[in-house]
Amino acid sequence: MVPTPINEKALTRTLLDVLIRAGLITVLVLFCFEIFRPFRDLMLWSLILAITLYPLQTRLMRRGGHKPGHVATLLVLAAIVILMVPIYLLGTSIADSVERAMVLVKGGAFHVPPPNAAVADWPLVGKPLTELWLQASTNLPDLTAKYLPQIKHFSLGLLSKLAGVGMGFLMFIFALIIAGVFMAYGEGGSRSAVQIAARVSGPAKGPKIAELCTATIRAVALGVVGIAFIQMLLVGLGFVFKGVPGAGLLALAVLLLGIMQLPVTLITLPVIAFVLTTEGASTGTIIFSIYVFVAGLVDNVLKPLLLGRGVDVPMPVILIGALGGMVSNGIIGLFVGPVVLAVGYQLFWQWVQDRPEPEPQQGPLP
Repeated sequence: MVPTPINEKALTRTLLDVLIRAGLITVLVLFCFEIFRPFRDLMLWSLILAITLYPLQTRLMRRGGHKPGHVATLLVLAAIVILMVPIYLLGTSIADSVERAMVLVKGGAFHVPPPNAAVADWPLVGKPLTELWLQASTNLPDLTAKYLPQIKHFSLGLLSKLAGVGMGFLMFIFALIIAGVFMAYGEGGSRSAVQIAARVSGPAKGPKIAELCTATIRAVALGVVGIAFIQMLLVGLGFVFKGVPGAGLLALAVLLLGIMQLPVTLITLPVIAFVLTTEGASTGTIIFSIYVFVAGLVDNVLKPLLLGRGVDVPMPVILIGALGGMVSNGIIGLFVGPVVLAVGYQLFWQWVQDRPEPEPQQGPLP
């Protein structure tokens, strides 16, 4: 057979058309991404909340027979009312702690005790730390003036972080409202997710991929972020009602440790020791100590109930997601980071384990 001659002009024109279309699509995608980028974290948070709360909405709809929009609105209003009181108390505690620290420093009543003699024997940092500590205990104003630029930089950074925390909680309320809209159209959204996954991974794998993503989001949101948030509320409210100094900041530290899967007793035990040392052993302090200690261990009861129902996500993935999300996007990233990284981890290993079956070898032709 004589090979068909290739029309070079037609081939060049076809290649040019493909490049132009790809360029136009790339430009359109970049423009859409730039427009959507300011709302990316908020929409991700809203989607995570909607996927997490949708099973509860389904149960309420089955029992009451109400419309999806009505049930979603009731869930959002109930969540806002339940969360506003503890968030307000913790926010007030943070503001009071900062105000007391500023008044104490300005009034000159702040005093640093002298260092222990054993500090000088510490390797590497013992002698310089002792000299700095001794200068702070004897002549704090001169030391403050010496390191004033560093102190100012640290103070501004701390205040910006606290402002970011407040903005994060405010965005959490907005995310709840948007999540209510998503839940009102939950059935259509679920079908759309399956269609997108089927278009990307094929009709056979699409439903499985969508189910895997949904299970991962619910497992991490409930078993990691949700439990850490519950611990923060329980422990933080105990600190606030007891009047522990810096109760709001300590509650945020509890939240961070909970998401990082570190024991909350790293904070609760020193606080219990501080309260017993300063106020003595009384009925109130003993009740406070028992309550805070038990609240710090509540994750041991909730994790088997919530995290065990989802998929197995290694804790280093959760830790990296929490730290990376917090560094890149602040308090919002602290919640969104572990969920997004866990979904990516599950999809990656699903792709690794999904190997095509080898085709049967055909024997020699007779």
